[in-house]
Amino acid sequence: MASYKGAYSNEKSLNFVIPIMVILFLGVIYIMTQRADSGFVSFILIGIAALTMFYWVRVLKKMTKDQKPSYTQTREQETKNWVYDLIKGEGEFVFVAEVPGPEDKIMVRLVDGILYIRGTAGFSKEIPIENASDMQIFDFKYRNGVLTLRIK
Repeated sequence: MASYKGAYSNEKSLNFVIPIMVILFLGVIYIMTQRADSGFVSFILIGIAALTMFYWVRVLKKMTKDQKPSYTQTREQETKNWVYDLIKGEGEFVFVAEVPGPEDKIMVRLVDGILYIRGTAGFSKEIPIENASDMQIFDFKYRNGVLTLRIK
């Protein structure tokens, strides 16, 4: 579904609606100029139609401004502020971090000295651990959103 990537945005729809409004406005002007018997009244109606068109174009532009959703901003902030503790001992490491999700949805792997952690809501991290290429995860504990691993 690579063709679906270019989703139809609000800006594209606005580029379609505004020319239609201009054409309708020009149609109203044409009809008003054909009614030459009421010159002053048609001039007033053309002015009202012009003001109305400018107002609605402005409203449409405000409605379709691209704004970054607030959940994306908080999600990025959570990712940047994620911290963990890696405690080095004699022949072992203790890893402690907050990971979202229930225990059965947490996936942890240690491959070639890189610790891979996955949780829920798209949470995924890779942490390189020095001198741990031949080590394995010895103990796994997850309580109240806190993951604790013993690597030997």
